[in-house]
Amino acid sequence: MQNGEHTTKTEAAYQTLRKDILETRLSPGQHLKLGVLRSAYGLGWTPLREALSRLEAERLVTAVSNRGFAVAPVSRAELEDLTRARQVIEVPLFIESIQNGGADWEEAVVTAHYRLSRCRLAVDDPSEATVNEWDEKHQAFHAALLSAATSRWLLRFRDTISDQLRRHHRFLGLAPTLRAAAGLKRGYEEAVAALREAMALEHHTDLMEAALDRDIERARKLMTEHIGYTLHVYIQAEAEATQAAPAKEKTPAGT
Repeated sequence: MQNGEHTTKTEAAYQTLRKDILETRLSPGQHLKLGVLRSAYGLGWTPLREALSRLEAERLVTAVSNRGFAVAPVSRAELEDLTRARQVIEVPLFIESIQNGGADWEEAVVTAHYRLSRCRLAVDDPSEATVNEWDEKHQAFHAALLSAATSRWLLRFRDTISDQLRRHHRFLGLAPTLRAAAGLKRGYEEAVAALREAMALEHHTDLMEAALDRDIERARKLMTEHIGYTLHVYIQAEAEATQAAPAKEKTPAGT
């Protein structure tokens, strides 16, 4: 195999696996059996191993002693740590972007906001296509807000944190809340309300307006609050699940 062809196949394997990990089609903690992956994705052994090694370097995959690889796990502790890290990194980048941004930056922010406004919310349509579209446009909106920042290293760190938060949000907050909503389980109203609040366009409109008005203090406050929504959704989902479990155990047979 020529070097260029090998590189292309490795890159394709890497991008395919990475996308499915970020979108939790490959679940956190799932053991990644090379034979199964090779059959499912049509990948060669060498590109597959090299792709998994790259993903391990990004902490999206972990090496399991004598067992190959597994998707990196998620946890509340990790979510809390990532939330703190995002606040430390993203808020200063947002301020820097506001200070540096010109007419092209303003246009990019308005355009990204408009595209986000056209998306349906997962609480109204929990299909994978809707979730993916909103996620893509939401990521693009935040990228536009930060696009006038000049610190390449901080932007790189921000991208790493954002990828990990996407997995945590989907698996710990979004997925269980949508399953509960679809099943019409009582007691999950607050979790669903928290998810709707976190995804609401109004918060993103406020961020855009603060940025365009060059209102630094308001922008700082709004972004700090916005970053905390992901954790709030998970806490609500976790709390409702804990409350629902005893009630289920006490339900008499046949009711």
